[in-house]
Amino acid sequence: MPLTDVAVIAVDGVAPFELGLLCEAFGLDRRDHGVPLLDFAVCTEGARPVRSSMGFSLQVEHGLDRAASADLVAVPAMPKGQAPSDAVLEVLVAAHDRGARVMSVCSGAFALGHAGLLDGRECTTHWMYTDELAHRFPAATVVPEVLYVDSGPVVTGAGSAAGLDAALHVWRQEYGAAVASTIARRAVVPPHRDGGQAQYIARAVPECAADTLGPLLSWMQENLADDLAVETLARRAHMSPRTFARRFRDETGTTPHQWVTRHRVAAAEELLERTDQPVERIAAEVGFGNAAALRHHFTRVRGVSPQSYRRQFAC
Repeated sequence: MPLTDVAVIAVDGVAPFELGLLCEAFGLDRRDHGVPLLDFAVCTEGARPVRSSMGFSLQVEHGLDRAASADLVAVPAMPKGQAPSDAVLEVLVAAHDRGARVMSVCSGAFALGHAGLLDGRECTTHWMYTDELAHRFPAATVVPEVLYVDSGPVVTGAGSAAGLDAALHVWRQEYGAAVASTIARRAVVPPHRDGGQAQYIARAVPECAADTLGPLLSWMQENLADDLAVETLARRAHMSPRTFARRFRDETGTTPHQWVTRHRVAAAEELLERTDQPVERIAAEVGFGNAAALRHHFTRVRGVSPQSYRRQFAC
């Protein structure tokens, strides 16, 4: 069954930005752009006003019983110094046990940890809190350098805006790349950000006289079928291959090869959904060269073959 029903749990001290991200991602009516309308609600224990972390209150109309029907139960950033109430923890565990997705944004991961849902799983949170999360929940495997982690039914987003990356990932898994891209365009964000939160950790600015790689990245996106080897890109950027590779990782948080592969897979997703072109032709158009290479990279990134993806998401 595809995702149709989303409940977001708000507790006292909820961060309004992260709560707003979840409302933006799952609560808006975008049917005029071909996006399915979800049954969406914010809920809390006792259906009462909830104090935000910014000094104002929110009137929440739904109690925690609203989450009983949800396919996705999400927790935005919340105070990490104390466990949620037993009632909230019971809702999270019940959602997991019935097979629903459970998602956290930023410090919301601590609520999932208190519920025992991170035990034996990879997960993440804001880079400022990853050490604390690992210390408090040693049975979890905390991955500090990523924007989000999808560990089966449990999805954890890193700090703040990474919650939108995680939400777009859920949309992509449920309804395909075209729907996720539509939502991203409405929100004026990229449908998939490369790299991870390591690029946002405070550190000394490296000495480098090179200009930003933004124009080159745009050119790469528009010319995926071209030769995009490091040596070729380095010449275009007027750098040595070693300097280019280092600069690329500093600016994007990933390697040139990983960046190119992911964008080629994303382009293949769009073509598989929107056209009936054979896989061999799509492989050539996005730069993989042949169907075997496309199948290899597509399956490694998406977990399914191109043909299976097309059967599921073709328009």
